[in-house]
Amino acid sequence: MTCVTVRCPLTIIAGSIETTALPPAVNPCCNRSHSALVRALVREMRRRDFISLVGGTLAASPLQVRAQQSERMRRIGVLMGVKEDNPQEQAGVAAFQQALLELGWIDGRNIRPDYRWATPDRVRAAATDLLESSPDAIVVTSTPAARAFQQSTSAVPIVFVGIADPVRTGVVLSLAHPGGNITGFTNFEASMGGKWLELLKEIAPRTTRVALIFNPDTHSGQFFQLLEAAGPSLGIEAVQTPLHNAAEIERALASFDGEANVGLVAMPDIFTAYHRDLIISLATKYRLPAISWLRSFAAGGGLMSYGVDLPDLFRRAASYVDRILKGAKPADLPVQQPTKFELVINLKTAKALGLTVPSALHAQADEVIE
Repeated sequence: MTCVTVRCPLTIIAGSIETTALPPAVNPCCNRSHSALVRALVREMRRRDFISLVGGTLAASPLQVRAQQSERMRRIGVLMGVKEDNPQEQAGVAAFQQALLELGWIDGRNIRPDYRWATPDRVRAAATDLLESSPDAIVVTSTPAARAFQQSTSAVPIVFVGIADPVRTGVVLSLAHPGGNITGFTNFEASMGGKWLELLKEIAPRTTRVALIFNPDTHSGQFFQLLEAAGPSLGIEAVQTPLHNAAEIERALASFDGEANVGLVAMPDIFTAYHRDLIISLATKYRLPAISWLRSFAAGGGLMSYGVDLPDLFRRAASYVDRILKGAKPADLPVQQPTKFELVINLKTAKALGLTVPSALHAQADEVIE
């Protein structure tokens, strides 16, 4: 007897199998039931679907893992060594954030900066607090802050902004080969010291003595030799005037009351930055022509400022943070010196002091505040 096979029409829809109703087997000699055949086919299809699903998942997983890694949240600690209302430091923070954004680091998506503003006496406590948040990198803006982190960690990468002499203060081994976990950008250039005296002499020609105010606990002292060497050719005696607190600032500047031909240089120091407003008010009160390294000094009512472009240093610091987060080591990133400087003159303050700004000096200024 001939056995006739009836084929089962199968429809595969979205990975499932649907069967249509079949008439009874044409030949009763066929001992394989229609339902058993369907169940076997279903099992086979499910087995193939499972193998395809697992294979596809395994093939895609490396790409998924790389995508997740690229978007891993990184934490950046930023310790600012001045009061939060300092406009120049605020401009630096804005430049830093913008530079990070341009490099692909988006706040809240793949990076989370943690900013702390600490007075000089609170730097160490702020450093300890930042380290407890397990940052991937740290940015600091003062020598005391850099030293505090240096003594607390050798693992977390640190980028400094605006330290005058990191070699002399022991923050790095050398500019070209910093070693360790710290590198960054200085605010020192050899010609700056003589330039402050030249500018004071130009705007106040009768100046014969200049007090160099600083805190010996926080200032590295690298400018003194340059200033004292430049003084004689300008007819100026540069006098070191160490101070430790606000009361000493008040006493020192009050001692110049009524004394003619005295000027003032607020030295690059986190101490003078913190006491900026006090120094400005006392210099105005005692009619002292004064110059500082901080642009915010002139913008806040001081006579003049000449120094580095701080926002530019912050932008450059962002490039080092970017490289470190991508695997570079601070020891392999040389310390860089400033390349941009700015002169700011406050005409209102000059007038209050009875000073006339020479036209040549006016033309040199990057900014003149009316």
